[in-house]
Amino acid sequence: MGNTFGSAFRVTTFGESHGPMVGAVIDGLPSSFKLTESDVQPQLDRRRPGQSDLTTPRQEKDTVQIISGTEKGVTLGSPVTLVIGNRDTRPEDYGEMRSAPRPSHADFTYQSKYGVLASSGGGRASARETAARVAAGAVAEKFLRERFGVEIVAWVQSVGDLVAADQNVATISRKRVDATLVRCPDKAMAADMANLIRNVKEAGDSVGGVVACVCRNVPVGWGEPVFGKLSGLLAGAMLSIPAARGFEFGLGFAATRLRGSEHNDPYVKKGRRLGTLTNHSGGIQGGISNGEPIVFRVAFKPPATIGRAQSTVDWDGHDCELKARGRHDPCVVPRAVPVVEAMAALVLADAALMATAAARP
Repeated sequence: MGNTFGSAFRVTTFGESHGPMVGAVIDGLPSSFKLTESDVQPQLDRRRPGQSDLTTPRQEKDTVQIISGTEKGVTLGSPVTLVIGNRDTRPEDYGEMRSAPRPSHADFTYQSKYGVLASSGGGRASARETAARVAAGAVAEKFLRERFGVEIVAWVQSVGDLVAADQNVATISRKRVDATLVRCPDKAMAADMANLIRNVKEAGDSVGGVVACVCRNVPVGWGEPVFGKLSGLLAGAMLSIPAARGFEFGLGFAATRLRGSEHNDPYVKKGRRLGTLTNHSGGIQGGISNGEPIVFRVAFKPPATIGRAQSTVDWDGHDCELKARGRHDPCVVPRAVPVVEAMAALVLADAALMATAAARP
């Protein structure tokens, strides 16, 4: 059950970090929708490992194949299956897992729950699984863009204690985001962030950060009360990403320092519709989209795999020292950007189909 996401636009991911492949099955995508691998590959290219010295050195081309659900580049209405081969696998790097659970990894909890562990890497808990999410998210994003004009852009807002200048959510673009290795559109701060990541990597350590995201042109009325709130669905989706530790939308926690008179968004006439003068609510009120840009942020912890020895205990409880040899990102946020975009697209595609169904007579 935990491997399937969504209600009307349902995505099931499969595969392990060092298995033969990872992939996703999409159920609910309408028929007669144009879809080929070229629609999916660009986002996978943005997420793939080995892009620069800021990321894991694992080399994966992450070439996607659509093996069901389409014919001559058009969807049939049946499940669409996307597969991505694992090529650069090194199971021998994970022998330490057989002797001791790695600090802050899922080894202990998976072993306790299932009684068995994937033989290498983090298995389903590995960030490798997010390649499948990004593939499915690219499909959802194309659907949202072509049917509703929705645009989704995420960027790195902070790394460690380095925080970028606020961005104009109405104009921020992926071209500007991708202009720096760290995917921060504040070029001066991006250079400092990149140097911080390099320094942390050289020290055998890791660092966290925050990814911000805006979803533009989302129609009014997406999201379901009371337990299907759009804000809650986005929160659940983002916190399902490996290493995610926090979620806020609109002003988020900063709203706690304001009075209601300061935080409230007054309504004004915007052309032929009502809108809000400010967007402290982040485009969602009462759990339902209000037509303003949906703005949120996701906090990511420092990666648990680091290049220095750590004190821990083995499976029998005996003290030991463990030094991981697996390849890893010293900071996940540059590659988390397309993952955040993908999860936002999956939530919104599901909400779009639910809203469309509710509107039918």
